[in-house]
Amino acid sequence: MSLTDIKNSIRNIPDYPKPGIQFKDITTAMKNPAIFKEIIDEMAAHFAEQNIDYIIGIEARGFIFGAALAYRLGCGLVPVRKSGKLPADTITEEYALEYGTDKLEIHKDALKKGSRVVIVDDLIAIGGTAKAAANLVQKLGANVVSFAFVIELTALNGREKLHNIADVYSLVQF
Repeated sequence: MSLTDIKNSIRNIPDYPKPGIQFKDITTAMKNPAIFKEIIDEMAAHFAEQNIDYIIGIEARGFIFGAALAYRLGCGLVPVRKSGKLPADTITEEYALEYGTDKLEIHKDALKKGSRVVIVDDLIAIGGTAKAAANLVQKLGANVVSFAFVIELTALNGREKLHNIADVYSLVQF
């Protein structure tokens, strides 16, 4: 397995969810056990020596990759969800989308002050969701060590919103 195999396993769906968009469907990579294992192995190797306390999984596919990565690193997993989906007291961060805004939430007691976290999602496009997650982490007094993505859409420059916060790591780029 290689990064090329991972990249080649990701299905492109033209004109989804609207005309002109080239949607990168990662479900084709996730259903292949060897590819899924390679994704987690590559990410785990990258973060193995960084003393990570928590993986922050961004709803929804960040939960999938984040859970497997947290298991491999032996650290905790903390979900960041869309507004209204977490049961205990939360803090909220509003962020801009291409059309309109959305909100993310995290439990107020999710992180210890000074803890080291990696924010994980399947894909980075313009970077707004990951930046909002980082803002939540920082409001709780934790430190964002890195952002980790399986896919990076380089033409959308999402990395530029994040590089002044922490390292940005992506496995494959389109």
